Amino acid sequence: MNHLKKIEQKLPEYGLDAMLVTSAPGEFYAVGFHGEGVALVTRERSWYYTDSRYIEAAQKQIKDAEVAVPRRGESYASLIKMLVEQNNIKTLGIEEQYMSVETYDRWRDALPAELKSAGGLLNELRMVKDEEELFLMEAAQRITDEAFLKICEFIKPGMTELEISARLQYEMLCAGAQKMSFDPIVAAGPNGSMPHAIPGPRKVERGDFITMDFGCMVGGYCSDMTRTVALGEPSEEMRKVYRVVQEAQKAGIATAHGGVKGCDVHNAARQVIADAGYGEYFGHGFGHSLGIEIHEDPRFSPAWEKPIPAGAVLSAEPGIYLPGKFGMRIEDVIVLTENGCRDITHSEKELIIL
Repeated sequence: MNHLKKIEQKLPEYGLDAMLVTSAPGEFYAVGFHGEGVALVTRERSWYYTDSRYIEAAQKQIKDAEVAVPRRGESYASLIKMLVEQNNIKTLGIEEQYMSVETYDRWRDALPAELKSAGGLLNELRMVKDEEELFLMEAAQRITDEAFLKICEFIKPGMTELEISARLQYEMLCAGAQKMSFDPIVAAGPNGSMPHAIPGPRKVERGDFITMDFGCMVGGYCSDMTRTVALGEPSEEMRKVYRVVQEAQKAGIATAHGGVKGCDVHNAARQVIADAGYGEYFGHGFGHSLGIEIHEDPRFSPAWEKPIPAGAVLSAEPGIYLPGKFGMRIEDVIVLTENGCRDITHSEKELIIL
């Protein structure tokens, strides 16, 4: 799988003769290969250069591009310079958001072409997932769903957050995950009030909420989900907060469709939480896009006032976090359609009491 043709077709819109792809996510999107190298995409042809560690795998996997390794004394910059000159490239797009000033200066000094910020070209394409991308993301989501069932059977009082995190990763890898999308979050009791708590030595106890945020990768694409379970009987306040977050997620998902503004989805969910008196305890956005990276654009956030296209894949993850007491979050992944959305996360969302 690669997206070279889509990039080629987008170049005129951005006023570019070619696109230089140097980031790991951009490289994978362009040529469908995880290595260390650079790609050059023109309106007619594409090239990919990597080193001897990856060349055999790259030649086997990459289609629709000339694949080569620099010879002794050659560098990526010298090879790209040669292609720029041979193909009369005057304007060359770069992924500015992935470049340090030092890296930009090095490419600018090496190439006889105007470097233009064009990270938006790849971002715009990556916003909308094609059938192959969705197939991989749904496969990754199925593994996370399976892992959640297994972890609910595994958790017992006295286990540490770290033990639970390790088991989640084990279950996902055993089910076919390539690797984790990110380091799992497992937060029990008062630690749950920190949305991105790091699992530690705290032992889970009866009466705790346990929030687990985790995901894996299949074929280079991410899954992401969060569930909060109760270990033993929860308090009435815990039950109330759980119900509010459930309703907030439902409201956000009901608002989501192709063409919706990200802020509108966020605000629909936030209103439910605010009306219940917990507005100050929901501080993050309702969701983010994901795919090759776990956090991509577009977003369900108050700052995203642009329409989100059908085919975008985003998380739906409201939460309430009460400092010193507990916190909880529910997260699904949804695919926007022209008339609504499709939820590809299938784990139980009613409160589970272990």
